[in-house]
Amino acid sequence: MASDLHIHTTFSDGRDTPEEIVEAAKAAGLRYISITDHDSVEGVTELYESGRCPAGSQLRIIPGVGFSADYPDRTVHILGYGIDIYNAGLQEKLEELSEARWTRFTEIVDKLKGLGYEIGETEVLTDEGMCKAIGRSHVARVLVKKGYFDAIRPCFEQLLMRGRPAYVPHFRLAPDELIDIIKGAGGVPVLANPKSIGDEAVVTDLIERGIGGIEVFYPSYDMQDTQHYLEIAQRHGLFVSGGSDYRGFTGRGPGELGQFTIEDVYAENFYRPPHGA
Repeated sequence: MASDLHIHTTFSDGRDTPEEIVEAAKAAGLRYISITDHDSVEGVTELYESGRCPAGSQLRIIPGVGFSADYPDRTVHILGYGIDIYNAGLQEKLEELSEARWTRFTEIVDKLKGLGYEIGETEVLTDEGMCKAIGRSHVARVLVKKGYFDAIRPCFEQLLMRGRPAYVPHFRLAPDELIDIIKGAGGVPVLANPKSIGDEAVVTDLIERGIGGIEVFYPSYDMQDTQHYLEIAQRHGLFVSGGSDYRGFTGRGPGELGQFTIEDVYAENFYRPPHGA
């Protein structure tokens, strides 16, 4: 069977609810999945508390979370696998990040209004189902829906990217702090999509800071990329991870769960049975 350890839901920038993800994963015959929403574990919490991932189920859920690290001039994403989603330290930081996201969201909408775009906070929130990890992609989708742009990419390129008129910096925590938060919650910090960083020295630095795993399998990687990061993992004794980075939107990775997967042998290293299982 196959697995996918990089999935987003409606609790961050994905199209599907956690329940829909579970059903799609079952239909695709997946064995392990991990929901890695940005700055949020609420999707995983919802699955646990609704009884959607009972002990003995063929589909096994690895509780995860995704963070953007504050690293100079680089985009660095760190995933946490096998975390205790109720850990007090983790919850405290997630609340801090959530508040920062709302502040940023308000500033972006204000900038857009000043540029002449008719868009309101309530409009975005209604469209996105009161997403806790609200971000630029949610705003962009509403601008596309209102006819200002044909697609999300040109919206970002003209308005929402760094240096563009509606851009507002994203509050991020230092990589050392993120690594400590994940480990403090009993999880394994994993460097996501290392190739996108564009600097091997940064990858090495993050490993030295305490990264415990690296994403070796990613939809845009060719065999050479995968082999390169597999060798790095073996050299440094890191866990190997991978996944589709699924969001469910056209042009943003695989369109369906099951189109990009990894072998179970990698996923099972991160799995811990749910409490009470």
